[in-house]
Amino acid sequence: MEFEILEKKLEVRFKNKDLLKQAFTHRSYLNENQDFKLDHNERLEFLGDAVIELIVTEHLFKDFPEKAEGDLTNWRAALVNAKMLTSVAEELEFNDFLLLSKGESKELGKARAYILANAFEAFLGALYLDQGYKPCDEFIKKNLLKNLAGIIKDGSYKDSKSKFQEEAQERVSITPSYKVIKESGPDHEKSFIVGVYLGDVLVAEGEGTSKREAEEAAAELALGVKKW
Repeated sequence: MEFEILEKKLEVRFKNKDLLKQAFTHRSYLNENQDFKLDHNERLEFLGDAVIELIVTEHLFKDFPEKAEGDLTNWRAALVNAKMLTSVAEELEFNDFLLLSKGESKELGKARAYILANAFEAFLGALYLDQGYKPCDEFIKKNLLKNLAGIIKDGSYKDSKSKFQEEAQERVSITPSYKVIKESGPDHEKSFIVGVYLGDVLVAEGEGTSKREAEEAAAELALGVKKW
């Protein structure tokens, strides 16, 4: 894998090339490449997650002194969630540099999106270890924080649950409620189906691997059902 191409594209030059390569190494790759000398990227991902959150938080705190904590929290959540990180990783063509098993390389959709978001976090963890805080700050400002204006303009920082609640309270003066309809699977791989109700009326059902994810899915569908 020619990581020099990525360095040139990102205008970043790593001192420790192994850190860069490790950031793109998925756990599955090691299963098929037993002689590979590096570890997978999960520890770097853990570090990068904290680096990203701190830098985004600092910028929001300094750049919007008049904004309340609630707004800043919502904006940060919209910037650092998996969907946004996946989108930025795709823009930067991180997909071309992932080290995956043959089986994992065929997986697309939600599974690949998850891997890309993790690789983005791992890359920032690697960059922090290699070069410190300032280059990470510059990278995030250039590639991630540029999306903030659009998030504020289109209101996408509000999740579907928040949107549905606002609309329901304004239009029908009812606060939505959520109820688990079905729960299945072993403890480590649970699946939930949750219904969202207006009063006693079931509006929509959503599915997810956590109650929160299922509630969000239900609210998103409910907005469509109600055409709100």
